[in-house]
Amino acid sequence: MGRLAMSVRVNSGAPVAGELVWREATLGELSPGELYALLALRQRVFVVEQSCAYLDADGYDAQAVHVWAEAPESTRGERAPGHVPTVMAAARLFAPQIKYEEACIGRVVTAPEARGTGLGRALIARSIAVIEARFGAVAIKLSAQAHLERLYGEYGFRTVSERYMEDDIPHVAMRREPSR
Repeated sequence: MGRLAMSVRVNSGAPVAGELVWREATLGELSPGELYALLALRQRVFVVEQSCAYLDADGYDAQAVHVWAEAPESTRGERAPGHVPTVMAAARLFAPQIKYEEACIGRVVTAPEARGTGLGRALIARSIAVIEARFGAVAIKLSAQAHLERLYGEYGFRTVSERYMEDDIPHVAMRREPSR
């Protein structure tokens, strides 16, 4: 399955109101500008905002399906070489047996200016849908920041571990059983 674009509306009146374009691609399908934008958002939030010095380029991006939402202004017209979109939210998705026995959602990130708009919820729903479309009805695992445990619970994820520290932030392992 190659690139996919889909327009959606997020919370009228919110900072990212209007149509966002959802995209998905493997590393080989990403343009240099898309890869740059995805990595820049992850570093902006995980490394700078959350003050976590860690190696983001962990070797797994090449095995992932990347899902992201672009701001409306970055989708107008044809993409010129070197175009860098404005990525508002993103996640990495993995087939079963790559990181865990289950499929996996990771590197879930929403731009600070898009928080509180419903975009994070849309990203979770989109990630689940892409996993099901690509890999079938499979269990999904993720490592959630503990303060987001209830949010993931709304999408059928159940906590399967005690709290643990990852990069000095409390996390829990969560699992969603396959859709029937």
